[in-house]
Amino acid sequence: MSFWFRKLHRWVALAFALPLLVVLVSGLILSFEPWLVTSSAVSGSVKPERVVELLAQSDPTGQARGIVHRTYDRTLIIGGGRGTGIVVDAITGEKRPGISSMANLLGTTRRLHETLLLEMSWLVVASTIAMLVLVPLGLGMGWPRWSNNLSGWHKVTAWGLLPLVVLSPLTGLFIAWGISFTPPQPASARGQQGPQMKLTEAVQIVGRSHDLSNLVWIRPQGAGMVARVVDGGEYRTYRVTPTGTEAMPRNWPRLWHEGNFAGALSALLNVVTSIALIGLLVTGVMIWAKRALRRSKQRAGRTATQAA
Repeated sequence: MSFWFRKLHRWVALAFALPLLVVLVSGLILSFEPWLVTSSAVSGSVKPERVVELLAQSDPTGQARGIVHRTYDRTLIIGGGRGTGIVVDAITGEKRPGISSMANLLGTTRRLHETLLLEMSWLVVASTIAMLVLVPLGLGMGWPRWSNNLSGWHKVTAWGLLPLVVLSPLTGLFIAWGISFTPPQPASARGQQGPQMKLTEAVQIVGRSHDLSNLVWIRPQGAGMVARVVDGGEYRTYRVTPTGTEAMPRNWPRLWHEGNFAGALSALLNVVTSIALIGLLVTGVMIWAKRALRRSKQRAGRTATQAA
């Protein structure tokens, strides 16, 4: 069985090597985003009154449905609530021509990570499933014997970081399939009743109980509003009600996969995981290439001997 496990492990990895490499490298870049957001936030720098004033200046007709705050950009994006709209400086209120190169890099990298920039999310999902399939196949090849070579480091990394190697692709699949392990919201909480809350009102309500310097976004949900705020390094989502904010159930697959549950610590954990997965993929391909080259040389040697 070990022979067949090894053979399947090799060919599954080779078949999905290229899309996996793209997904893993883009994941490594995105792993730094939570640290970037939390480390650049300046407590008290964004006031609710100032945000309301900027909304009035940039959206006098009140058409904006949401805002996105980027701490590392020091910007507010006033518009549809999904990162598109008018970009203004969160402190000075000055309009900017667009998002920064850093924000553009992270946005493009996220699309690359999720769709390969070609609307091929199905291939990303298939590659993620392949990554999970590789785990039991690798375990079926037997206990690792460490040696100071490619094969030794490949096995020790896989076994030593096994929980991280499994959790990263598994939570990615949960996100792709909409699995959050959160209970369904009641109809009233989904905003199916009552008039649409104004964005300015939502900003003031969130600002009463949270430092808007840690705001990630506010966007509509049904007739209500939902806000995401960095709270103690964790990205928490709150339902905005006329009486205040109510914490919504944690979406642990997303928190874990994006490294948003413990600030710089969870970001570092994702960096380590990404480097380990890239290392496993690269060393695995290198092991196969070395063996294939050695077999090719052996065949060439036998052919030369027979010809002589």
